[in-house]
Amino acid sequence: MNLIDLAKTAEMAPIGDEASGTAVGGVETSDAEAVNRKENRPLYQARVKIFPKAVRGRYRTVKWAVMAVTLAIYYLTPWIRWDRGLNAPDQAVLIDFSGQRFYFFFIEIWPQEVYYITGLLILAAFSLFLITALAGRVWCGYTCPQTVWTDLFLLVEGWVEGDRAQRIRLDKAPLSAAKIARRTIKHLIWILIAMATGGAWVFYFGDAPTLLRDLVTLRAEPVAYAAIGVLTFTTYSLGGLMREQVCTYMCPWPRIQGAMTDEDSLIVSYKDDRGEPRQPFRKRQDWSIRKDCIDCNQCVAVCPMGIDIRDGQQLECITCALCIDACDNVMAKIGRPRGLIDYDTLVNHDRRKRGEPARLRLLRPRTVLYAGLILVVGVVMLVSLITRSTLDVNVQHDRNPLYVRLADGSIRNGYTVKILNKDHAPARFRLAVDGLPEAAISIVGREPGVVGDLPVPADGLAGFRVYVAVPSSALTGATLPIDIRVVEQDGRRVANSPSIFRGPER
Repeated sequence: MNLIDLAKTAEMAPIGDEASGTAVGGVETSDAEAVNRKENRPLYQARVKIFPKAVRGRYRTVKWAVMAVTLAIYYLTPWIRWDRGLNAPDQAVLIDFSGQRFYFFFIEIWPQEVYYITGLLILAAFSLFLITALAGRVWCGYTCPQTVWTDLFLLVEGWVEGDRAQRIRLDKAPLSAAKIARRTIKHLIWILIAMATGGAWVFYFGDAPTLLRDLVTLRAEPVAYAAIGVLTFTTYSLGGLMREQVCTYMCPWPRIQGAMTDEDSLIVSYKDDRGEPRQPFRKRQDWSIRKDCIDCNQCVAVCPMGIDIRDGQQLECITCALCIDACDNVMAKIGRPRGLIDYDTLVNHDRRKRGEPARLRLLRPRTVLYAGLILVVGVVMLVSLITRSTLDVNVQHDRNPLYVRLADGSIRNGYTVKILNKDHAPARFRLAVDGLPEAAISIVGREPGVVGDLPVPADGLAGFRVYVAVPSSALTGATLPIDIRVVEQDGRRVANSPSIFRGPER
């Protein structure tokens, strides 16, 4: 009901005078009774159970295919092997907390390269914006984990309890041994699926075969069992028990996606110009004097959100398109054209009313903007990945003291140099300083002047205390910019880190 309808209702409602109180439904009540009635009004509407009907059609087939592919990717990915050579894990996708890095096939991301993760999240966000601008909430209807696992749980529910009518009768039936048995079997299968979901997730954080053996023999870390327990509970609760309530009340995306769509976005729509006014179907009717909707309610029966698409755009609609399949099946049976419910745009709805042909505008300012941002971020990340080095150096200047005057009058600065070797083989390096021609370098624990043969383990970090001294006459200011250069012994890799050299005020 919109604001206009509310206003009309208010105008038509009887209004009591001050002496008699408030009129409610034509019956006079006191002000105290009216206030009490308002105070006792529940703040939360109890959930109305939804029993979606199974349907066949092209969109249902697409949803089955997407569900199979996404579940296969999720469950099987931890078991894919990828040879990275010696001293490196061979699991293709691995979040290695102990080694402090993330492996994704040929890509290896270190903690200081977290900006790659940020880039991936930005790409995912812009991709979602683009898809939503083009075709509405297809992410919600096809690939969202909540949708995928809910579809899987509904499939199990249909196997155990039957189709919609049988499930409704079972729900209304009094408690019996048969009802308890069916419900127990269903929930046990749900719990097994939820456990497999939690188990698959922990395999992304450790070597899958080793972790599986440790889990079975009860030798895994407690955090692994805790993670499986939490994910089992959440998957079972969200996908099996709460279902559509997650999409309606918990997920923020239905409220955000309104800003991503416009009048040219494809959304699941009921063509009221072709279907209204709706009337029951009678054989041998003259279709020239009536519209196509026969008010069979099959679009409502198959909706997993329990809405009527004929009421227009609604927050709860996840664009799963099952109502399209249901309506197309009915249209085929009564000999009418398909597409009474279909993917359509608001622009085309208005154009049909004006008798103009439909059109589809994919290239629009917002879609071009989203696609351009995806391209820019993707190219930047690709170039960065291709050109990044497997050697990194970090230099920290001593804060206290900033410099030391030696007995011979020269000025010395201290540094902590950390060399990160991202290669899977150990390496040795030497140091050099650029910007101070007369600099003398010494490394704690080594003979003065020996600046080479610094060992760094494979995929490891090594730190060294370094002193740099120069004659005071060589200083032209209190602060001089320098570069500390790290060179591999064979000259294959070089890395620089900018720093400063401090001395007394001139």
